[in-house]
Amino acid sequence: MCANFKPLRPELSPILDLFPPTFDYKSEVYPGYNSPILVKHKNHMEWREAIFGLIPKWAEDSKISRHTYNARLETVADKPSFRQAWRNHQLALVAVESIYEPRYFNNKPELWAIERNDDQPFTVAALYELAQQHDELVRSMTMLTVNADQHPLMKHFHAPEDEKRSVVVIPAHLRMEWLTADQQIAREMLKELGATSSFSPDEFKAYAAPR
Repeated sequence: MCANFKPLRPELSPILDLFPPTFDYKSEVYPGYNSPILVKHKNHMEWREAIFGLIPKWAEDSKISRHTYNARLETVADKPSFRQAWRNHQLALVAVESIYEPRYFNNKPELWAIERNDDQPFTVAALYELAQQHDELVRSMTMLTVNADQHPLMKHFHAPEDEKRSVVVIPAHLRMEWLTADQQIAREMLKELGATSSFSPDEFKAYAAPR
């Protein structure tokens, strides 16, 4: 799971071969905050502004985003909040510098940051939706997650009694393949990457990041 993250700073956009986003956003994003995401536009990637926490078309207001910031791969096709976006292949990427997860010591949570060893930004698999909210068209997104009970790095986070979950890193050479994937290919990519290269300890580091 991932409930907050540090999004890509605009000045680092050239690393992704992109122009900086043209809208403002906070240096740390929580559910309900706006965030830059990448979507497919024609034959390339473009920035869009999206609320962290998917707001389905039937939601009465945006408060649901506090509970829909992560979507489980195992149930994304069936959950009312996510199934339409998944069915419509509304895939996105979230460009981040760090994600944050709780690690428990003596049953007490401690916030840890997870970053690349080379401190470069990376992209995380997401799903987006467009919904009408009070006469305004609102874009929102959720990060997709897979089981991480056996993952060498991500298994160390979340409460001891909870299932371990992890968002999935989409590497640079697969970004467009992800954004253009159908449901079957997207599911296969998440399973494969989540079990192998995503958050590899050879490429990623984790450290305590107290507030």
